[in-house]
Amino acid sequence: MAAELNKRKTLFSKGLDSFFEGCAELAGFTAQVFKEGIKPPYEFREILSQCYEIGIKSFILVGVTAFILGLVLVMQSRPTMVEFGAGSFLPAMSSISIVREIGPLVTALICAGKIGSGISAELGSMKVTEQIDAMEVSGTNPFKYLVATRITATTLMIPILTVYADCISLMGAFTGSNIKDQVNIHFFFNRVFEALAYKDIVPSFTKTFFFGFAIGLVGCTKGYNSKKGTEGVGKAANASVVIAMLSVIVIDMVVTQISSMLGYL
Repeated sequence: MAAELNKRKTLFSKGLDSFFEGCAELAGFTAQVFKEGIKPPYEFREILSQCYEIGIKSFILVGVTAFILGLVLVMQSRPTMVEFGAGSFLPAMSSISIVREIGPLVTALICAGKIGSGISAELGSMKVTEQIDAMEVSGTNPFKYLVATRITATTLMIPILTVYADCISLMGAFTGSNIKDQVNIHFFFNRVFEALAYKDIVPSFTKTFFFGFAIGLVGCTKGYNSKKGTEGVGKAANASVVIAMLSVIVIDMVVTQISSMLGYL
């Protein structure tokens, strides 16, 4: 019994040490990102290239997911709202739900899986094949060229993808409204925009920048510091997805609480 208890204490201690080491690694990486990202020269061409890779190539995945999300939201909510005589509030409910919470959160989670793992695997492969070391030897700053550009691109593109997802999701909601009823598109979107207010849009759009920064930061940290060959690359990609998704949820909770305190909710 005592041996089993000691074993559990050892495992807990190792897990706690690993957690704090990861936090320290992430904090140091963040400081270096700001240090290298602020000072010139700036890699604008590489930033644009990463914006294309991260943003434009994710449009189809985000669009399909957002359309299905809006469609299912209305189809699941309609019976209950009609039962309580609130069917006319369906466009308003859809717009507030999608713009405030569902659109930004689901888009960030999708990007955490697709973009976070892709960045981590790419940088991890470059690390284990010593391409990053070769860049340092040749006089190129790999941190500025590889890391700062990717984090900048994710920070800029996640908000754009979120706005795109919100629009497609509202189209899906309109389609869902017309499956059993005939709803005029002008009536539907008039009710959508009447329901939305400044306090609905600002917090939801602001937090997407933090989502993008967190996804890029976690993916770059895990990939840039990966070890143990190809096995380490796989573990880094897996860890980046898990930590990025958890970071997105935590940021969402914090921003929601701050918005509530400021009177936005």
